[in-house]
Amino acid sequence: MSTIRRLIVVLGDQLDRNGPLLSDVDPRQDAVWMAETVSDPTGGAVHQQRLVLYFAAMRHLRDELRERGVTVHYHAADDADRSATINGPADRLAADLPVLEPDTVVLMEAGDWSVEQGLCDVVTAAQVPLEWHRDRHFLASREAFQDWAKGRKSLTMEYFYRSMRKRHDVLMDGGQPSGGAWNFDKDNRAAFGSAGPGELPAHPVFEPDAITHGVIDMVHQRYGDHPGDAADFNQPVTPDQAQVALDDFIRYRLPAFGTWQDAIWVGEPLLYHARLSTSLNLHLLDPRACLERAEAALAAGDAPLNAVEGFVRQILGWREFIRGVYWLRMPDYADLNALDHQADLPSFFWDGKTDMACVADAMSALLRHGYAHHIQRLMVLGLFAQLYGVHPYAFHEWHMALYLDAADWVSLPNALGMSQFGDGGVVGTKPYCASGAYIDRMSNACAQCRYNPKEAVGETACPFTTFYWDFLDRHEEQLAGNRRLQFQYRNLQRKTDGQRAAIRAQAETLRSRMRGE
Repeated sequence: MSTIRRLIVVLGDQLDRNGPLLSDVDPRQDAVWMAETVSDPTGGAVHQQRLVLYFAAMRHLRDELRERGVTVHYHAADDADRSATINGPADRLAADLPVLEPDTVVLMEAGDWSVEQGLCDVVTAAQVPLEWHRDRHFLASREAFQDWAKGRKSLTMEYFYRSMRKRHDVLMDGGQPSGGAWNFDKDNRAAFGSAGPGELPAHPVFEPDAITHGVIDMVHQRYGDHPGDAADFNQPVTPDQAQVALDDFIRYRLPAFGTWQDAIWVGEPLLYHARLSTSLNLHLLDPRACLERAEAALAAGDAPLNAVEGFVRQILGWREFIRGVYWLRMPDYADLNALDHQADLPSFFWDGKTDMACVADAMSALLRHGYAHHIQRLMVLGLFAQLYGVHPYAFHEWHMALYLDAADWVSLPNALGMSQFGDGGVVGTKPYCASGAYIDRMSNACAQCRYNPKEAVGETACPFTTFYWDFLDRHEEQLAGNRRLQFQYRNLQRKTDGQRAAIRAQAETLRSRMRGE
């Protein structure tokens, strides 16, 4: 007879101590199973700090459980060769089930379609009963989103967001939105201007303890050839640290977050952004706590409505919407490539070596912190990849490898869909395409760059501007009918055949150079 009643499988992004998996664990009869694995789609390019984040957070939970007397069957990355670590949790679990012989395996909805399918297949093949749990971390279940989406010709985040505000009574005055409007985007698009952001609040420092130091040392030894440097790691790895990060944001950054959330300033990658996404996506921080604290700050007069609403929209609107789209459309969603882009990423997406000032700045932040804020992601790095013609799934894989907060459920719709328009309009109604003029308007990068954002042809032509016109030209037949691109296409159509030909030639020369030809 088995000595394990329930074998509770806890993945690296399911670290909620009070969630469905761990809330009723019985140390006398149950055991927990965990395995450190590396999501390694790009052949060994995962950011070192991404590895530290996951492994350190998992080991802290492991040790807490063991202190409570819970048996934890744990596979550490330094206990196996690299190939075993990369194989994923399903292969590890398949090897363990015949040895552990549990009466039941406990699983919760995963954040990755293939991981979830793999684990379920392993349990089924082992003929072990399965106890299945919904992930209550999210405010909208998969089924609730499916019900909302049913019968709709298009999935519009704004309408979903409004329904979530009403359902959960967030920023509502009776049946109406607080302040008389559902969003305050028009107030949240300011640029810093020539004076810059001025003195910025310092971000909290999370000094590594012995557990995290051990992971940092292991990552240096085993994964030292990966991008970034584990020694620069500064992220919460426990719920208490995640709470400190939330407290700090609400007090010092939320009041100015809304106004400046789209602004870029060279050398200042964090600005007023929360950087809570790693803690949220690992389930170290409950999104409900974020919403409650933001509403409380508004009620106390400590933060303005435009800032609070902008933050709420990210947590209650966009985050929940993106997850809903992922589970509604997978697995076919991953294969979408509406614009038929096929290019590989240029090498500077890995090493940051480029003379484009905005890209170099964004990549510097990414390599140092495993982070870039949403405008750098969408309108610098993502924009360049789209205009260049990168395969959308390759862009998603790169996003998964280098961003600390990336998870398949959030990266795929954001990277392949919104950023690269690979889904043809499921997430966004038009490609987010712009010339260098947008970056010039929102940042100080262009003033420090050798390229001129107003020029599309010539030695000082901005690659963004060249590729922007080339993108519109290449996809004219497919995109000219999009009503949200009418202004851009009217401008393209004003160009002569000679000007278009010159832009195409300049774009091809740039691509050849960036391919190293």
